[in-house]
Amino acid sequence: MQVLVSDTSVLIDIERASLTARLFELPYEFVVPDVLFEEELLDWIGPELVERGLRVEELTPNEVEQATRLRRERAMLSVPDVFAFALAAARDWTLLTGDGALREEAKSQRVRMHGVLWVFDQFEEHGTCATDDLKVGLTALRNHPRCRLPVREINVRLGRY
Repeated sequence: MQVLVSDTSVLIDIERASLTARLFELPYEFVVPDVLFEEELLDWIGPELVERGLRVEELTPNEVEQATRLRRERAMLSVPDVFAFALAAARDWTLLTGDGALREEAKSQRVRMHGVLWVFDQFEEHGTCATDDLKVGLTALRNHPRCRLPVREINVRLGRY
């Protein structure tokens, strides 16, 4: 089963779209690094995500070193983000992120990466969500005041559903 290392932004968007329960019906294993879980998820939705199937991974000393080096080189990346990146890169897993700087780093280092709109495509492809649920979820994301997703891409998908 393909392993997807998520950052917090993707999980926030899936929650805003009210599709968290459906996420774990997809044929992927979802993972976050322990640092990200403890700093950003534990007091929010983390325990529920673990109950649904989220796996929390501890990084090896070499992976921690890679994360630390990346944080020094790219100060705009948060500590949880560099830990997610290091985990995906070192284990040849796919990174799920909505963070622009993290996406650029993944491209520059040739780390496989997708965003939340890809997750919506997977919901559609695997039939894990009714099209009405996808429409409602994408509309909620598009209309959210903190939406940073490309509205044109959202509208293309909304037109398809």
